[in-house]
Amino acid sequence: MRPERQDGTGGGGLLVPMDWMYAEYIADDLLRTGDLMEPSTLEYRAGRDALALTIFLSDGSVADALPAARLDELRLLTAYGATWCGWVRERLGPPHAAPVGGTAGADPDLALARAAWRWLEETELLAADLDAIAPPPWEPAGEEPDAEEAAQVWTPAWQLGLPLGHLAIHLH
Repeated sequence: MRPERQDGTGGGGLLVPMDWMYAEYIADDLLRTGDLMEPSTLEYRAGRDALALTIFLSDGSVADALPAARLDELRLLTAYGATWCGWVRERLGPPHAAPVGGTAGADPDLALARAAWRWLEETELLAADLDAIAPPPWEPAGEEPDAEEAAQVWTPAWQLGLPLGHLAIHLH
């Protein structure tokens, strides 16, 4: 989908980031359908941004319903791991690179995608520490007053958003 001009003159108008907005719409729809998280939370935003980035960068927004082949592709792309980060960085390119056939900053879709990626990378959310080793359930645990806080760590937002998006795709 090519960006449209708001003023209708075909030149010098405001570019509307239709591709990014559509990717966000699809991501939001998938997360709301899955009913995994309250839409007002930062975790929900992380999931929506991670999914929107994946949809936007995977070449090929599809109008209306997502076909099964597209859902399979999104499942593979959002499978948890460090490969997703590298894939996103490679697709976004250098932060100040000019898009093909244009000047730097001329693509509002790419600018919004880069802003979402910056937020996902730079924002840390408090989450359960899945790597923490807990005593076996049959052994009495010495309860510490801050045991719940000790089992939490600050993690980049994408590390919470990516599995949330992946689960939403599975539930669709």
